[in-house]
Amino acid sequence: MKKKIAFIKQSGSIIIGLLLTALPIEIQAQQGFVHQRSTEYQWPEEKGVLEKLDQWQDLKFGVLFHWGLYSIPGIVESWSICSEDVDWIPRDSTIAYEDYKKSYYKLIEKFNPTDFNPDQWADVTKVAGMKYMLFTTKHHDGFNLFNTKQTDFSITNSAFKNNPKADVAKYVFEAFRQKDFMVGAYFSKPDWHCEYYWWPRYATPTRNVNYNINRHPDRWESFQKFTYNQIEELMSNYGKLNILWLDGGWVAAPRQDIKMDSIAKMARSHQSDILIVDRTIHGKYENYQTPERSIPEKQLNYPWESCIPLSPDWGWTPNAKFKSANTVIADLIEVVAKGGNLLLGVGPTPKGVIQPEVVAILKEIGQWLKVNGEGIYGTRITPNYNSNNVWFTASKDGNKLYALYVPNEKEGLPKSIEWENNIPVKSSAMVLLKTGKKVKWAQKGNKVLVNLPGALKTNKEPLVFSFKLQK
Repeated sequence: MKKKIAFIKQSGSIIIGLLLTALPIEIQAQQGFVHQRSTEYQWPEEKGVLEKLDQWQDLKFGVLFHWGLYSIPGIVESWSICSEDVDWIPRDSTIAYEDYKKSYYKLIEKFNPTDFNPDQWADVTKVAGMKYMLFTTKHHDGFNLFNTKQTDFSITNSAFKNNPKADVAKYVFEAFRQKDFMVGAYFSKPDWHCEYYWWPRYATPTRNVNYNINRHPDRWESFQKFTYNQIEELMSNYGKLNILWLDGGWVAAPRQDIKMDSIAKMARSHQSDILIVDRTIHGKYENYQTPERSIPEKQLNYPWESCIPLSPDWGWTPNAKFKSANTVIADLIEVVAKGGNLLLGVGPTPKGVIQPEVVAILKEIGQWLKVNGEGIYGTRITPNYNSNNVWFTASKDGNKLYALYVPNEKEGLPKSIEWENNIPVKSSAMVLLKTGKKVKWAQKGNKVLVNLPGALKTNKEPLVFSFKLQK
């Protein structure tokens, strides 16, 4: 969303307010902040990592939580302190940039999520049918949502510091482990609060390191150690983690080398076979690809994950317009048929809960998955994966095929649907998962015609059919 920021004086402090105007996602994508997927993929060599990757591919549906200082004013993550001249970065232009940065950093004095309830997060997403989670331990602004010893810019030094659950990452991870989620840590490689990345001696004109690394190698080495130490804290102090999800793809060799070899070796010494996702950096540490706000045009035969927010932004914003449950389900179907997982972005409120509107949408998604999940979870791709608005997945053993029909929500259901190829075994049963009953079908050349039960005429949810494929 495009945003304009207004600053209002109240009780001697600066409160950030928002005036929101819509900016379509397709325009945002043209502005350069959306991570695209790598053009190549390199399979891991470690047996344990491959096994965990296979387990991760079975899960299909996960959640990504963005939550931090930016949640207080309800703006687009921490990008407002990046001095790049693009419309999607919101900032009050009536005050000096450096003053704005200082006021943003002072939000640590106001971050006090007194209703913080990680059990609610886990309960709501479990009901939604989600199977894995990623929690933003640190975004680009450098504000840490875990108890780091490398800086005092963390939640344990915020207005929330005296709360028994001040080390929020610990309680978030524990809540989701108790619900049998695969658990992962999002971590930003760039850190705009760290003096070894944005040196106060110089201006900060872009998202990148603001000094010449070749001229100041000792300073960059300090940043390498800072990053290594923070990741080691996460890997050693927060229980079992399955995924290390690294954001900020501009921090990479050769220019901004943070020594991924040593980080990966350390991470796997604490967390054996952890999946490492160094986003957009092709190689052995991008264990799966992460196209952002988009779905690849064609099916891919290696691990990937579309990360798409439920609202126009990753974090919480006031008066957000959320995607409908059927829209998310349709995205999930397409993603899975093309071989990927869907990671849905959810932003908890400044007080630390998932708001009722989001709870309702996630519950509706979960109700659909409870009936139709057989065609989603644990499936794999099949060569003929799409025919018009019908998508196809296969059981992992290849013995069963699923046809997932996505209706046009603006139209009523037709009396019958058809698709090309993927012909069922002659005279075999085809079952509609919604009812658990057989449906009538017929073959006409290379097409399949399926009659829909009359009782479904007003139904706008996607429908899933299971059958055995004719070899």
